[in-house]
Amino acid sequence: MPKVVVPEEKRRRRRPTRSGKVLSEQMIVDTALRLLREHGAAGLTARRLGLALDCDPSTLYRYFRGMDELTLAIGDTLIGQALQGWGPTGSWRDDLRTLGLRIHAAYVAHPQAAVLTTSRVTGRANELAADEAVLTVLSASGLPVRQAVAVYHAFIDQTLAFASLDAASLALPNAALLAEEEVWRSTYSRLPSATHPHIAEAAPLLATQMVSSAFPAALELLLDGVAARMHPRPS
Repeated sequence: MPKVVVPEEKRRRRRPTRSGKVLSEQMIVDTALRLLREHGAAGLTARRLGLALDCDPSTLYRYFRGMDELTLAIGDTLIGQALQGWGPTGSWRDDLRTLGLRIHAAYVAHPQAAVLTTSRVTGRANELAADEAVLTVLSASGLPVRQAVAVYHAFIDQTLAFASLDAASLALPNAALLAEEEVWRSTYSRLPSATHPHIAEAAPLLATQMVSSAFPAALELLLDGVAARMHPRPS
């Protein structure tokens, strides 16, 4: 039988922890984000969380049914951070671009958490708000619902896929990340044009561009595709 989750208002009336903290879902999520940043996914355990919050690990199960539910709450918190301060401008392209960049940035700001959560569907309030925002923008653009859903699917999956890819790189140890970046400057730049003519020609550009995220460029390509659907060229 799953553990009963006590409503937030009842939790707040409970006595504080040994250090005087009154636990809340947000406090647990914020502490989990810090542990992920400092120790990676392997460091996020109920025992370590209990130590960080100065409470018995079993107390956490009054707020979350398990560590997987906490993971979903972490993902939803990142989406909430992306939405903070955002509002539609009336320009579908500007609004989609801003939403995409915000969501991507919120995840890569917490790379270890992003690796855990970008592939998950939370069904929580912030995720629902983000989905509603994207679909509202697409609906206001004049796209029929079937096309709007297709664009939404491509938009959100592309955004999360790049967030996952970029976060995975950022989550690497610094030495490994620097070593990978050096490969573009050393191995690729030294390939002879006789055997690899196109790589040799592109090597300087590869060395500067491949060490940064391609998401902004990919997002513009997607937006170009959406615009083409809205205003098809005459045959």
